[in-house]
Order: sequence, then structure tokens, then C-alpha cells
Amino acid sequence: MSRPMRIQIFEYLDIRKYLRDIYEFRKALGRGFSYRAFSRKAGLKSPNHLKRVIDGERDLTVDMAVTYAEALGLEGEEARYFCDLAAFSRAKTTADKNEAYRRLAASRGYQQVQRLDAAQAAYHANWYVPVIREMASRPTFQADPTWIAPRLQPSITRAEAEEALRILTSLGMLVSSRKGKLAPKDPVVSTGAETRGLHIVNFHRAMLQRAAASMDLLPAAERDISSLTFSTNEEGLAVLKQRLQSFRQELVTFLSEQENHGDRVVQLNMQLFPLSKVLTEPPK
Repeated sequence: MSRPMRIQIFEYLDIRKYLRDIYEFRKALGRGFSYRAFSRKAGLKSPNHLKRVIDGERDLTVDMAVTYAEALGLEGEEARYFCDLAAFSRAKTTADKNEAYRRLAASRGYQQVQRLDAAQAAYHANWYVPVIREMASRPTFQADPTWIAPRLQPSITRAEAEEALRILTSLGMLVSSRKGKLAPKDPVVSTGAETRGLHIVNFHRAMLQRAAASMDLLPAAERDISSLTFSTNEEGLAVLKQRLQSFRQELVTFLSEQENHGDRVVQLNMQLFPLSKVLTEPPK
């Protein structure tokens, strides 16, 4: 099998994987490329700095990312993408990750080779996209943005409905049936491991916002929002998580066995999270 003539950085959303691949690629060329040789070229004192970054023992700071980009011969948009990739890797909060991902996604090179990931990001960030996918299971569904937009609660714009249909078809979640109508289909692709967690977090955040808004938009008879604050230990917390997961699976099984898919799309959120640190010491 012939080797690619060049490692394309825009194909990557994991900087450690990119560095590992480019190291193996250049070493295989047989031109004396090594960890020590890279450190000399980058002006680094540590001969294994690159290896430690690849192994996850170190992150690339802002300045170090610039140094790496220059040593790798990256210029222009590729160099900027590399630095944003480093920022995405070292980000600790969801807000920081989203900001770094936004810069990555704005890159023209990224848009040309990562269309799927961009579509996955949009699917999970916009609450109405999965709702429209569920609506499409109804025989009365019309793949017409003008028909869709006012039927959501709250309603969306025609442009938003049109973009949602584009996302769903590009992901293979809606396909044309024999009758020429768009209908749901299990996605044939999945989000890359590097951004799956970020997309899912954004999806849950969007749905939690819809839950908060429903308290003002919907009468109490059409919603059920309650909470319970209690004390437990690590063992009890593990049992609660397991029971919630089992209940969620029961719901999935129940809904999949229903012959009639219903005439309304609803959202069920379940949250369980600590509100205090572990209290192991008596108060002073």
C-alpha cells in the first residue's frame, strides 16, 4: 500500500494523534527524523518533549504551539489550525472547548474535510434538529420548512427548519423512501471520538434550557418538573445511577414496541449530580 505524500492536518481533531502520525510518517521516510532531532530543530532543551506531548504527559502552551508549528514547517492557515488544535486539547471547561472548536470549525480547510463533524455539532447544538427527526416518523409529516417551522413548540424560523433538514439528510438520519418522502433512518456514521463528548454536552445543555423555558411556556398539566434533594454515599450514588440507566432502557424498550408513534414529540431529561463535597470530617 502506497503511503500518502503528506499528512493533512485538517483531517485531525486530536493534536496528539496528529503528532503521532506525522512523527511515524517522517521517521518512515528515513531522513534521520527522531524525537531528539525534532527538539534540536525546535530549540527545545528536552530531547523527549515531543514524545511526552504525544503520550499525554504534557500540553502545548500557546507559545509552545507556535514553536511546534514552525518546527513542523506549518504556515498560514495550517499553522493557525495547529495552534487552535492545541487550545482545544488543553481546554478544561466546556466553554473553553467550545470556543476552541468554534475557531477550528471556522477554518476553510476544516470545512472542506470535516463536513460530517460540523453537521454532528449542529445536530447536537440545536434542540429542534432531533425533534424534527422524530416528527418525520409520522405519516402526516411534510419535509417542507414552511410546514415544519410553526409546528414546533416554541416555533422556529423557516430558515432554521430548512437548515435542520439539510443536517439530517447529510448525516443520513433522514432518507428518501420509496414514495419519495423523507423518513427516519438509523445514522450510518458516528461522530469522531475527539468531539463526541463535546457535542453531547452541548446537546444536554440545549435540552436543559428547553426544560427551563417550558415552565413559562407550558401549563403545568402539560409538563412534569420536580426535584429531590437528599444525602447518600458513594455506594448509594452508584446504585442510583444504575437504576436511572435501567429505567431509561426500559423506556427505550417500551417506546420501540409501540405500534403508534404518537402525535406529539416530547423530551424527558434525567439529572443526578452532587451538590456538596464529600463530608468526611466533623466541622471545626
